[in-house]
Amino acid sequence: MATYVMFGTYSAEALKGMSARRSGEAKALIETHGGELKAGYATLGGVDLVLIVDLPDDARAMTASVALAKLTGISFATSPAVTIEAFDRLAA
Repeated sequence: MATYVMFGTYSAEALKGMSARRSGEAKALIETHGGELKAGYATLGGVDLVLIVDLPDDARAMTASVALAKLTGISFATSPAVTIEAFDRLAA
């Protein structure tokens, strides 16, 4: 499994559909793509939502990102993430 950070930006339409039910549906959708939602945060500034997700690979990350956008109306920018320790090994 690889870790991905998903940065979400709400549209006006997405704001109308906010609910605990939709959040549960989003979590279930990630799971159907073989993933696990590790953490989710509402944020202030240029990004409205940050999700930390484990997914099997880049292809699943891309399909999950698009599927979440279709489900929620939230646009996502999804980036792979590695731990600092892994980065240090890769950079060495």
